[in-house]
Amino acid sequence: MDNIQPEGKKQIALNIVNAKSKHKGFGAGSIDLNNVSPVIIDGGEAVIDIGAMHAKSKVEKGIKFSANREDVPEGRQVWLVWVAVDRTPEGQFYGGITACEMWIDTEARRGWKILADHVNKLDGALKRKVIVEGLGEVEKKALKSLLVAHNDAWWDASPEELKAVLSE
Repeated sequence: MDNIQPEGKKQIALNIVNAKSKHKGFGAGSIDLNNVSPVIIDGGEAVIDIGAMHAKSKVEKGIKFSANREDVPEGRQVWLVWVAVDRTPEGQFYGGITACEMWIDTEARRGWKILADHVNKLDGALKRKVIVEGLGEVEKKALKSLLVAHNDAWWDASPEELKAVLSE
């Protein structure tokens, strides 16, 4: 299949606009995902997995997902956490974090997640919200350790609300 556009047709493309871009016109207003990172928490261990940005994290590869939780009776709970980094004249900090639940059965190659929830939580992190309901003490501790280890200055400059929910 060749990628030839009919003459006179404007090619539609996904525009990821960043601070360096002077983009105006068609596609203007696209979101900037340069300051958000996905973190996967699995088995009490938190890791940054950029593949999760497109639902291709290490734990998601090869898994057929369903919106029906009953389809994954033997699954384990895995969390996708969106972490947004913000910048002020004083420096950078963790501005928003939101957690999304998944259940994955690696042996059966089946999983459960609600894609709309993942997208809405990504939007929440971009809007600098802190939504971590459902994360247990072990997951919060793993996430906090990862964030502090990644950049302790960003952690120190983060809002008290964000630090408080991960320190409970």
